[in-house]
Parts: sequence; structure tokens; C-alpha cells
Amino acid sequence: MLYAIISEDVADSLSKRQSARPAHLARLQALQDAGRLILAGPHPAIDSENPAEAGFTGSLVVAEFASLEDAQSWANTDPYSDAGVYARVVVKPFKRVFPL
Repeated sequence: MLYAIISEDVADSLSKRQSARPAHLARLQALQDAGRLILAGPHPAIDSENPAEAGFTGSLVVAEFASLEDAQSWANTDPYSDAGVYARVVVKPFKRVFPL
């Protein structure tokens, strides 16, 4: 089943994000290589694809996991969580309607 992992950043998270980004991306790449990643990316703090110093306010990952518990466990071990980037992470089942 698909799950949405919706993360909200702490204030001024940019430097923490930058330091943990390689490890964070490696985990996402592993999901992609396994054919389980649907989409992933950050929420810019301003209306720009490159928010520069404004940074980001959170992230969204939609991926396939065997269960809600597996998705939650994966989210709990994200390098961004370990680095203190996230203030809050919510994991929810996700039903894809479009695109088919």
C-alpha cells in the first residue's frame, strides 16, 4: 500500500537540512531503486523552486510500504529526523487516484 509521509520543519532548518541531505537522498534513492517511491520533495518556504536562504518548511514522501508500521518505522529513522530538521512527522495511508 502507499503511504504519505508529511513532515514539518523546525524554524531555520536550512543548515540542518544541508548537513543531512546526502544521507536523506540516499534513503530515497534506495526506495526509488526498489520501485517503491512515487514522489518526494521539500516544501519551499517561499513561492520559488529555489528558495535560497528562505529554505523549506517541510517535506512530502509518497512511497509503497508493507504496512503503516513499516512506513512509520522508515520515517522515524530519516536522517532529517536524526539531525533535528523535523518538528513533526505524520504518516498516513494514501490512495492514489491520478495518474493511473
